[in-house]
Amino acid sequence: MVLLGTIINALLIAVGSIIGRFLQGIPDKMKETVMQIIGLAVAVLGIKMGITSDNFIVIIVSLVIGTIIGEWIDLDLQLNRFGKWIEHKIGNKGENGDIAQGFITSTLIFVIGSMAIIGALDSGLRNDHSVLITKGIIDGFTAIFLASTLGIGVLLGAVSVFVYQGAIALFADQISILIPDALLDTFIQQMTATGGVMILAIGLNMMGITKIRVANVLPAILVVAIVVTMMHVF
Repeated sequence: MVLLGTIINALLIAVGSIIGRFLQGIPDKMKETVMQIIGLAVAVLGIKMGITSDNFIVIIVSLVIGTIIGEWIDLDLQLNRFGKWIEHKIGNKGENGDIAQGFITSTLIFVIGSMAIIGALDSGLRNDHSVLITKGIIDGFTAIFLASTLGIGVLLGAVSVFVYQGAIALFADQISILIPDALLDTFIQQMTATGGVMILAIGLNMMGITKIRVANVLPAILVVAIVVTMMHVF
């Protein structure tokens, strides 16, 4: 079953989010400190991912062009509208954290990174789910802490993981045929580094240091794919 690893990963995120939801009753002062510490840890994760690139020009170009595209279509606004729509549907508006913020933050943290792609490819090509199960355990614990401060919106990150990793696993055979290993390895490296900058921005936002519209930077991932492909071809 090629989707087994993805399903386990998504379920562990969901379980962690539900557990974190019940930890929201902590005092505001403690919650503020916990949020800052989580933000600091997320920032360190972003830095670790960001320095994996051996060609930072690609990262800068992708981030700049991607941000221009994201600001033009205002992806942050669209995702926030989606989150507010869900808040309205479930009657959770303003009570247990900002669903839109939880959705965007958790999606970026859980989806961006080499483990998601490599693990999904292993599931699809070799029916080996060990990488995604390991990722799921890490994501599950992360979801507990995120949901305790950002609310139940973190649960929607499980949906993003299922769709993203599931699609890669299902089309793994086609991906392996169409994309040379060298190109795929380069893309994963540059995508991870680009995503690391976004995750660093999330951490700084969580600490209250910046107010970067990280969702508007998301098109940079697509730009990375285009830039890396052009470099490989030419």
